[in-house]
Amino acid sequence: MVKKLLIDISHCTVCKKHLPFKPFPVIQAGTEAKIIIIGQAPGLKVHQSGKPWDDASGKKLREWLGIDDETFYNPGNIALVPMGFCYPGKGNSGDLPPRPECAPLWHTQLLNAMKKVQLIILIGQYAQSYYLGDKAKENLTATVKDFKKYLPRYFPLPHPSPRNRFWLVQNKWFEEGTVPLLQKKVKSLIGK
Repeated sequence: MVKKLLIDISHCTVCKKHLPFKPFPVIQAGTEAKIIIIGQAPGLKVHQSGKPWDDASGKKLREWLGIDDETFYNPGNIALVPMGFCYPGKGNSGDLPPRPECAPLWHTQLLNAMKKVQLIILIGQYAQSYYLGDKAKENLTATVKDFKKYLPRYFPLPHPSPRNRFWLVQNKWFEEGTVPLLQKKVKSLIGK
């Protein structure tokens, strides 16, 4: 079921007219995955490589999770599902938001096909708004700070982009207190 969905997603052209390049969905999923990481949308570097989180943000995310590349890129451990599967293009202050068509079209099907998932990590405001809805706090910082409220199903995180350096400096509690708990949770699920 997951393999067929991945093939269908790889051929998706629903938002083609809104993209700066030919559609190129970037995703990783497997039936055995215990963790799903839902991010925003691939950046240009990931669009070019075709490998999810293959950039500075991905390196920081793997540090936060406390896992190596081999563990991260094993679809039997972790599914990497963005809110928008294709690179949305550049905006005035960074990449454009993820295209809104992808999540409603594909996410429920993917989640239903991955029966062993025990944790969904929600990265950034788009994933948190979509999945937490009115349970999300007034802003990303408050939602991330109150992460225990969303466990055991969800674990909200800020985006690990280098552009968020200022947020990390202002919110030292995150890397000092939340990240170790995240690593413990990840280790308990995938044993790495």
